[in-house]
Amino acid sequence: MDENVVVLPVLPLRGMMVFPYMMVHLDAGREQSISALEKAMLVEDKHVFLVAQRDSDLEDPQMSDLYSVGTVAEIKHLMKLPDGAIRVLVEGLYRGQIVSAIEQEEDYLIANVREYHDKIDKSIEMEALVRVVVHEFEQWVKSSKKIPADAMVSVSIIDDAGRLADMIAGHINLKLDDRQAILESIDVKERLERLYGFLKREKDILDIERKIGTRVRRQIEKVQKEYYLREKVKAIHNELGDQNGILGDIEEYKERLSKGHFPDEVVKTVEKELKRLERTQGMSQEGAVIGTYIDNLLSMPWESLSEDINDIKAAAAVLDRDHYGLEKVKERILEFLAVRQLTNGQNAPILCLVGPPGVGKTSLAGSVAKALGRKFVRASLGGVRDEAEIRGHRRTYVGAMPGRILEALKKAGTRNPVFLLDEVDKMGSDYKGDPTSALLEVLDPAQNNTFSDHYIELPFNLSDVLWIVTANDIGSIPRPLLDRMEVINLSSYTEQEKLEIAKQYLLPRQRTRNGLSGKEIRLGAGVLQRMINEYTRESGVRELERVIGHLCRKVARKIVEGDTESVYVTTKNLVDILGKVKYPHTKAKRKPEVGLCTGMAWTQVGGDILPTEVNIFPGTGKLILTGKLGDVMKESAQAALSYIRSRQDKFELAEDFYEKNDIHVHFPEGAVPKDGPSAGITMATAIVSGLTGRRVRSDVAMTGEITIRGNVLAIGGLKEKVLAAYREGIRTIVLPKENERDIEDIPESVREKLEFVPVENMDKVLETALCQ
Repeated sequence: MDENVVVLPVLPLRGMMVFPYMMVHLDAGREQSISALEKAMLVEDKHVFLVAQRDSDLEDPQMSDLYSVGTVAEIKHLMKLPDGAIRVLVEGLYRGQIVSAIEQEEDYLIANVREYHDKIDKSIEMEALVRVVVHEFEQWVKSSKKIPADAMVSVSIIDDAGRLADMIAGHINLKLDDRQAILESIDVKERLERLYGFLKREKDILDIERKIGTRVRRQIEKVQKEYYLREKVKAIHNELGDQNGILGDIEEYKERLSKGHFPDEVVKTVEKELKRLERTQGMSQEGAVIGTYIDNLLSMPWESLSEDINDIKAAAAVLDRDHYGLEKVKERILEFLAVRQLTNGQNAPILCLVGPPGVGKTSLAGSVAKALGRKFVRASLGGVRDEAEIRGHRRTYVGAMPGRILEALKKAGTRNPVFLLDEVDKMGSDYKGDPTSALLEVLDPAQNNTFSDHYIELPFNLSDVLWIVTANDIGSIPRPLLDRMEVINLSSYTEQEKLEIAKQYLLPRQRTRNGLSGKEIRLGAGVLQRMINEYTRESGVRELERVIGHLCRKVARKIVEGDTESVYVTTKNLVDILGKVKYPHTKAKRKPEVGLCTGMAWTQVGGDILPTEVNIFPGTGKLILTGKLGDVMKESAQAALSYIRSRQDKFELAEDFYEKNDIHVHFPEGAVPKDGPSAGITMATAIVSGLTGRRVRSDVAMTGEITIRGNVLAIGGLKEKVLAAYREGIRTIVLPKENERDIEDIPESVREKLEFVPVENMDKVLETALCQ
């Protein structure tokens, strides 16, 4: 074979291949490919080397990602498209093989390519091989019928064996690897032998496909025959008046339609669907889909309304009986109910109960339903990411169903229940849509009187539903959704409230659930208080109820085993029954230390204290922050340091203290994310303590945002923070002056045991927190 090495630009091909003597259009969109074509157009012969990628998914292939053998082609025509891509007409000339890549600064590949030109072989063996290949190709053309018969004529007149093989390989449908194998067959005889093997395989595949087609056609004929027989049976049933099967279902639907009260649109839709159902065959899938749709339409409470109990005093009695404390919350709910009664429910706000887990949000909604005499339905939205969960699925999908809203109303059997949307702050969104956006139509009084579910596809009136929404974190609720709701905050319970809830609700309920009577389990003085203090750390009472349930189960086992007939639980034998204390009573025993300050934080599950540690050591002036802090908290640390540097004379610090020392601020429990501005004065106090060596009082907790001038700004969640500090034995609270008005929200039983120090600047903070 004739061989010659030339330098050519390389054009990588994805998922395709060009043989010699083929003329094809190519679209080039990658910058690498466009540059290679433009370079080729500048050369006199306009030659480019076309070679396939090993992995067609690679966007920026290198020389190692390409096959070595390809086709040298000539560019016949080049046209730039409006989107910046290039469409080019190329004609394959002959084979080539990459000898080596050429290093250059341009953004396209260029290589030394060895050219291969086929040698003419007129031997008898070659002529025989050509004939069998042409014959097999003729058989393939007749069997496949995928290419016109005149293609066979254009192949048969070629007397060049190498060109014949390339033309046939270009016509048949081979995998990329098989095409590459033929292209890499430099020897013409080897190329024809490989092509013959591929043709034989393709011919066998076509024979198998023909057999499968014949078998499927027979099955279709059988189905058509069965359909004909079913139609005859259907006609016989009609003549006999038999009401079994689908005819019985149709009659049942018609009877339900005539006896029920439905809007005109629903009646027209059901009648239309019944006509479609009559035309379907009994066991068809379409008939089942239509039947399910009609059943859902007739099951919806289109006109069904329950009568309200308009007695505010009775409602107040229900709320007081079911819930201890929460006076402001219950007062707001009663105001809400009174307004609904006067306005007949027109444009009433949607209540959003926000608070930590276990403070009674869900049970409050149930009490409202009980007070009004309405049905109560609940839909938990935590983790919902699909919009179809709210709006329903289109009927084009197999297994489609209405959304959670209409499905819950169907089960309630009334159009005006109390509907609780639980955990709305834990909804998400993905490629299936945004369910929070779908809720906008559900909750908006201006739109929900014609709510359209994708499955029902008829307007349904949701304006009579009393909507109550719950959430743990108001910041996670999308703003457009929050604008449609009135927020009622439920804060953490105090120890006294927990004690009363345990006595009045939790203990009786757990005794009943565990089969115990009041005589079989008796609790001594101080037992419940100790369980609250030493076995729970929470804002609500869920963990407390679990601990009481654990106690009841232990007692139940003792009674069943026959050890005793009753158990009297005291503070002395409580540990023997429940096991070791989870939260030892070590409140306020820590001594004042240098660089250790107690802050306060708000979390989704209530308040918590935030110990802040500072170490000062020789270094290069770095501020090290650890404890999984968010961006806002890191900025607060920088602001605190700026304030300290501006007051270094007052603190008697060296002028270059920030250059020769590293300051490490650490928040324990590093696995827990922490963010927010309210730890600013805490960090500033801890850093000042570390730099000056003055100890921080251990009975002081603080919260407040700091500015670089040392001013203290207001924060949120004061009540939860103070209750958490009180649980930990703190008795002095440093808070921003602007938050002084929020002190009255703290229960009096806690407030009277604490000392509050409102501050406007860091000087007052340090004066209170640092030991003299």
